[in-house]
Amino acid sequence: MHPRCPAARRRPVSAAFLAAALVLSVSACSGVTGNARVETVEASGDGILRVGLILDNTGDSSFLNDSQRAAAELAVREINASGGHKGRPVELLPVQADQDTAMQAHSLVSDKADVVIGPTDSSHATEAIDVLSRARTPLISPANTASALSSAESGGYYFRTAAADVAQGPVLAKLAKDGGAATLSVLHEEGSYGKDVSAAVADSARQIGLRVLDNTGFTPGEAGTAARTAAGAAPDAVVVIAREGAQGALAELNNAGLSGARLLLSDGAFARYGSKLGAKALDGARAVVPGHLPSAGFQARLLEVDPDLRDVSFAAETYDAVTLAALAAARAQDDAGRSIAANLVAVSGGTGADNSSGGAPAPCLSYKACVPGLASGGEVNYDGESGPVAFDSKGDITTATFTVFTYGSDNVPAATGRETAGPGGS
Repeated sequence: MHPRCPAARRRPVSAAFLAAALVLSVSACSGVTGNARVETVEASGDGILRVGLILDNTGDSSFLNDSQRAAAELAVREINASGGHKGRPVELLPVQADQDTAMQAHSLVSDKADVVIGPTDSSHATEAIDVLSRARTPLISPANTASALSSAESGGYYFRTAAADVAQGPVLAKLAKDGGAATLSVLHEEGSYGKDVSAAVADSARQIGLRVLDNTGFTPGEAGTAARTAAGAAPDAVVVIAREGAQGALAELNNAGLSGARLLLSDGAFARYGSKLGAKALDGARAVVPGHLPSAGFQARLLEVDPDLRDVSFAAETYDAVTLAALAAARAQDDAGRSIAANLVAVSGGTGADNSSGGAPAPCLSYKACVPGLASGGEVNYDGESGPVAFDSKGDITTATFTVFTYGSDNVPAATGRETAGPGGS
């Protein structure tokens, strides 16, 4: 009897298990060989480009569905206002957010989706990849960041417009050095996220001449020993890599005499702490968050789609995913999933993009601006609302953009800058 695939698994599993099993589960269950990102294919579409959307947020995170839905609707509106696909409107298929990830994927296959955008949660990616890669339907996630997904064996049908977690490693190390640090300690929450990002921080720090004094793990609610270890090493800077245990770790560091501008926070530790921490505990501390703040113009266009929108998380990445899919279909002059997958790297200006100039052409910033270049037989390099994309051979973005936030004396962050890094920590 064959083991059940991820699509059939419903019980919760640990993040560490997911990271360890991720590649194996996709490889064992997808049943897809080859690499759709580079294959030469013949047109096989029906003339209508259909875009599906998987929304997997529930409970306290359900607000994220609204931003992604609005961004997808906006992208489709603007593509259709520019002529659609081969003169026919692009269709955004109905969303079944009440279904689990696998069921949504199956429904979209039944609805003849040519490309699917989503899911948000990295732990749900294998379920979607399994279903969609079997159907030869490309999946572009605007939010998956688990590092292991770079090796997911999807047959070349998986892409993401969000950077892997480890891309923040060199950014955090650079911020420490820019702040005058010569020595560094790292506190990381146990689990795949903490382990992967802390390793990227430590490696990057050494590469730029910083001395890493220690890299200590902790479990949520039990960060006291790790904080005291860091304090004993007397580092110039401390990087905190955590999610659920972030507030407790920051409180323990403050108790140990490490606070304020000496602290650097990973994206998982970023929050508006306010009175939840001691007075001025984070005064001058810096944190990084993937992506950059959406422009006022983009936010205004989103509000035209959904006047009640209150959050724009992953909106830019979703918008860019839809636009890239439409450009890939335009380059192929075909709406079939295999054709889209084979052209996504090229229209993003990514690794191995085929053009006569020997390098990626100058960026174009919208579907309307890019399409004429394809119509004249040329190549395009789409840089969108989330910044440059440039997919590599694994479907990852080549350049990751991060917004830097600095905390005030009230332990509340404000955006103060922007940094970039490669997805693999380079």
